[in-house]
Amino acid sequence: MKKKILLGAALCLAALFLAAAGYAAYVILAYERLEDRLPLTVEGTASAEQAEVALGKSYRIASYNLGFGAYSADYSFFMDGGTESRARSPEAVRQNIAGALDALEPYDADFFLFQEVDVDGTRSHHIDEAALVTRWLGQSFDTVFAQNYDSPYLFWPLLEPHGANRAGQITASRFPITQAVRRSLPIEGGFMKFLDLDRCYSVCRVPVENGRELVLYHLHLSAYTSDGSIAGEQLDMLLADMQQEYEAGNYVVAGGDFNKDILGDSDRVFGNQPGAFTWAQPIPPGQIPPGFSLVAPFDPEDPVPSCRNANEAYDPDSSYVVTVDGFLVSDNVQLLDAQVIDTGFQWSDHNPVYLDFALKDGSALD
Repeated sequence: MKKKILLGAALCLAALFLAAAGYAAYVILAYERLEDRLPLTVEGTASAEQAEVALGKSYRIASYNLGFGAYSADYSFFMDGGTESRARSPEAVRQNIAGALDALEPYDADFFLFQEVDVDGTRSHHIDEAALVTRWLGQSFDTVFAQNYDSPYLFWPLLEPHGANRAGQITASRFPITQAVRRSLPIEGGFMKFLDLDRCYSVCRVPVENGRELVLYHLHLSAYTSDGSIAGEQLDMLLADMQQEYEAGNYVVAGGDFNKDILGDSDRVFGNQPGAFTWAQPIPPGQIPPGFSLVAPFDPEDPVPSCRNANEAYDPDSSYVVTVDGFLVSDNVQLLDAQVIDTGFQWSDHNPVYLDFALKDGSALD
């Protein structure tokens, strides 16, 4: 009898080992990064009446990380130290996406940048969020989708696995986008690569009335890394690319989720406990080259953060908050205003941000 029990236990352990080994092989074999310099499809019919961006005129670009439609104000995410791994229901996804888009409606932007937009995912109950966004934009915008997440089925957390998910970022323009390309960013190796996104930025070209181009960079840099140098390498690659366009005489605007404390002192500004969380570090002094400015949306009279840590439900009195969403512009782009839109984190773990800008008369190197 004792031998049978031991044999049964051994067989169970062997079966568990084989299952674990098989799953590990599945995850490793299914892992694949998209190629660099991948051409992207431009969809939509931007207005022919606005075929070119004018010089000296005010335009608005808005950026919003939609958090795959899961993050209501009381939502907590397991990778931030919380308890949940999926949106609570299909209805919750639709409600959060609709609420986020409604919050942007009054701001009437000319360009939009959306991050963490699921196309098909376990975590978002297979709601096509990209379709919801493009339907809201309507036919007056050109849109470009750049995939940055296509995971095999992740069996973690055990009781509610994050599952298999495909997601990306959407760039939208009222002006015709003549060309778009996806650039693959460096990411961490080893096991951590399975937890991070297939990080990238997209590059969209929009004609300007003086024959130059407005080059829009849409970014979402790494958050979950064990090696902080990766985020620095990502930013260096982006800046080198932007520098080339600037030196060619084009106007350069980058925006999105930096996953960096772009204010540089968010702990002081928002009264955080110093050192409570370390995932959002300031950009090192000197990393931004001459000819470019980092734009952190900010009102000194009424500072509003752009992101909360989702380790617990949002509490305006105690939650860790930081500004990680913003913009980088070349110095032939005039900064008019930059603000965070205060939604109280009702629809995402981010607040939307916007930049008002104008293109200066003359290119960078004329």
